[in-house]
Amino acid sequence: MIFVHDIFVCKPGNASKLAKKFKEAMTGQEELVHVMTDLTGQYNRVIMVTKYANLTAYEKSWEKYKENPELAKKMEETMQGYQEMYLTGSREIYQTS
Repeated sequence: MIFVHDIFVCKPGNASKLAKKFKEAMTGQEELVHVMTDLTGQYNRVIMVTKYANLTAYEKSWEKYKENPELAKKMEETMQGYQEMYLTGSREIYQTS
């Protein structure tokens, strides 16, 4: 099992807005575990946690948007403007042991 953390450092005042967008966009997606905002550490962070059986499953998860144009369009509409809400981001992938 792997867990993927997509980490966004938001512009001040935008963390909760971005978290809301992720929750809306990922509604019904079985891989979503959590959308979290910081309580300590670096301010204005949003972390979206997803889980997959393995790296192959993670890679294949992106193909559903290629195969389903309606789903891709819905995601694009929901996430419209999200690039303006954050300063930087990163991705971390963890494996359970």
